[in-house]
Parts: sequence; structure tokens; C-alpha cells
Amino acid sequence: MTRRSSAAPGARADSRSAADLVGVRALALAAHRLDRCRSIDEVAHVATTTGIEVLDARHVAFCRIDQDTCRIVLVEPPPVAPRAVWMVRASYRADDRPALRALIRDRASWVAHARTVHDESTVPDDPDAGDPVEVDTLRELDAATALATPMVVNGSVWGQLYAVRARPGPPFRVDDVARAEVLAALVAGAVARVDLEAQVRHLVADDPLTGLANRRIADAEAEAALESGHETCIVMCDVDGLKRVNDELGHDTGDDLLRSVADVLGRAAAALPGSTAARIGGDEFCLVTVGRRRAEVADVMAATIAAFPLPHGAAISYGIASTAVTGSVSARHLFRQADTAQYKAKRARARALRSMVPAAADPAVTAERVLVAGTAAIVAAQSGVVPRLCAFAAAATETLGGSAWAVLTRRSASEPPSAVARGGSPAEIGVESSTAVVIHDLWQVEIGMSATAATGEVVATSLDALAAVAILGAR
Repeated sequence: MTRRSSAAPGARADSRSAADLVGVRALALAAHRLDRCRSIDEVAHVATTTGIEVLDARHVAFCRIDQDTCRIVLVEPPPVAPRAVWMVRASYRADDRPALRALIRDRASWVAHARTVHDESTVPDDPDAGDPVEVDTLRELDAATALATPMVVNGSVWGQLYAVRARPGPPFRVDDVARAEVLAALVAGAVARVDLEAQVRHLVADDPLTGLANRRIADAEAEAALESGHETCIVMCDVDGLKRVNDELGHDTGDDLLRSVADVLGRAAAALPGSTAARIGGDEFCLVTVGRRRAEVADVMAATIAAFPLPHGAAISYGIASTAVTGSVSARHLFRQADTAQYKAKRARARALRSMVPAAADPAVTAERVLVAGTAAIVAAQSGVVPRLCAFAAAATETLGGSAWAVLTRRSASEPPSAVARGGSPAEIGVESSTAVVIHDLWQVEIGMSATAATGEVVATSLDALAAVAILGAR
């Protein structure tokens, strides 16, 4: 009995020493692996796999905390039980989790136990069991014990590492918390470095106004696409109406318009995986695609531009150049070809608008077309008088072959009107045009018309009726 009792503590001490040594080695290896990480996803993978080893855990979660809400980024190994899968996908508010609130406020780790060292259920309200909410969570997972430790980045709690042990398993103790905090510190350092590198890349590679790639990245992506040997397409885009918006509504509104264009290009790029959307400069944008057929690129561009029209009557003209047509060429040549196609498309669009004007000899047909186009535009417009009047004015101007339209209002009948919105594009030099003015209450709508468009009482009546529908229907 004496020999057995004297030997047992030594054996346990040797076992602890061996476990500590394994933990130190694992942490040292994690430090080297984290130094090679270049993304948050890579950091999360190293953190969770290392946590499983050094904490002898069944699962380890890498969590992001933002505005007092915790969201699980990665769990290793991924859970399979339906309840656990649902809990991994959920987000958790600090207002509902006292332990999470304390972790954020005090930057302190916590432990909770649903089972004792003998795998017996902990007694309700047992202070040694930890926060009751976390204990209940462990019971839902049928787990034994949990541990969470904060990841502090630049003086703030950026996230947490959360670990659980399955049944039967010993509760997490002080030594486990210490190892978890060392791992969390290593991970936080990697997060700070990766985040700083991402910010630097953003400053170097991204257009500051729109968030799209800049010209340097577009050129590099085009070169890489050409070197791949796959079909490469360049889409050059130009914003029709930006100068008018800047002159009439201000440069802040013009900047908003450019951001709207960037949103359209970003959506097109998302629909063509592997593509890069970029702002070349001013009102010039481009899309670089690789491994996509020209017909597919054209379909996506047409559908995206139609689904997301620009505000203030602006529009996107674009041209596409593809190596399937040009053959093996330089990136500069492909950009030039796309730019030429864009210019031709811009001119063709202007001619198409003029060709849509109905014959001047048939005012009834003109009035019918104005009513159909205007009604559809008003129904599809956002709520409010101004959006509905803008939609009506744009549709009527396009139907009548005009170039520009405007919506004006006055505070009282005795005051001159002031513009609240304008759209379309200036008429080309040498092209005759006229303007139809529709006044309803304090609102005034100016509609551009081609010199060859039909006029007369029936057309004027249709415009008056549409203006009334747009205004009265918004009330």
C-alpha cells in the first residue's frame, strides 16, 4: 500500500509534465503556422486545430465579436448533430449571455461545467458550475464542460476561442485556461497582422471612392488572364450623364452615381466568378473576365444593367472585346478594342432612342405609347411623388425621342419653380428638340421631345393624366 501510494503521485506528476510538454510544443508549432497565415480563414483553422490538441477538447470554435454580438466563424471538427449545427449557425447577443458580457467587459476567460469529474450532473445554482446560461447550453449539447477566452486585438475584444469537452471528460481547470489564453494571444497577434496587411492591400489595390479594384489591378488581372490561355474578355464602361449630374446636382451626388455604377459592375462580376471589376478613372470602369464566353458576358452585362438602372437618368454604355474574336493580343490592345466598342455602343444607343419616336402624323398612336410606357414606369417606381414623377418623365421623354427631362416644384403658386431632379442626357449638337411642360398643383415636369414627335391635344392630355396619376397616387 505504501509503495502504491508513493508511486501514484509521481506517475501523475510525470503524466502532467508530459502533457504540458505536448502543449508547449503544440503552441510553438501554432506560432510558426500562424506566422504564415494570410487570411482570417487560415488563422481560424490554425486556432481551432491547435485548440483541440492543447486543450484536449472535443470541439473548438473561432468566434468573431462585433457590436456585442458573437458569431461563429469556424468550428473544428464540424458538428453533425442537427441541434449543434443549428447552434453553430446562430449568433449570440451579450445582452442574453452574461458570461459573454463579462468576457467583453473584463477581457476575462470563463469556464462552465454541466458534469462533474465523475460524470454526474452538476447541481442547479452551483456557483462552481459557472454561468447558468452556459451550463444550459452544455446540457443542450450533451457536453461536459466549456471554456471561452477573449482574443484582444488593438486593445479591444475582437473575438473569442470557445472549447467544449464531450462526456465523460474532466472539467476545464486553471491550467487549461492558461493554455487557452496563450493560444488566444498568439491568434490575436496573427489577426492584427492579417488585418493590417488587408488594409495595406486595400489602399494599394482598391479605388477609394467605389471600393472596386483600380487600374493597376485591372491591368495585372488582364495580363494574368491572357497568360492562362483561356478566353479573356474586357468590358469597357462609360457613364452617360455624369457631367450633367455634377453640374446640376453637385459632385456629392455625382460620387453617389459612381458608387451606383460600381454596384452594378460588382453584381456583374459576382455573376461571372473569377472576374474583376475595376474603376479605371473618372467615369470609366471595366470588367475583366477569364474562361467566360463573350456571349455569356454580354448576357450578364445586359441583364444586370437592365435590373439595376442608374439614378438621375444616367446610363451605362459598354463595349466588349474578346480574345475569341481578336485572337492572341496584348492587354493594351484588348482594352483599346473594348473602348472602341464602347464608343460605338454609346452612339448606337443615342440613334436607337431617336428611332423610337412614332410618326408625327399619328398623334393618337403617340399618345397611346406614352400612356402605356408612363403607366408602367409609375407602377414600377418607388413610393413618393418625386420617384413617381421621375419615372414618368423618363419614360415619356424616351418614348417621345427627347434627350433630357426635369422635375421641378415651387413652394407657392407665386414663386418660380426649382429643380428637384433631372435626367437623360444633353441633346447632340445639330439635333432639333423641344420640351413639353406639364404643370399639376405645385409640381412641374419638363419632358424632352424630338422635333419629329407627334404633338397635339391628345398627346398633351395623356401627359397631364400621367402627371396626375403620379402625384395623386403617391398621397
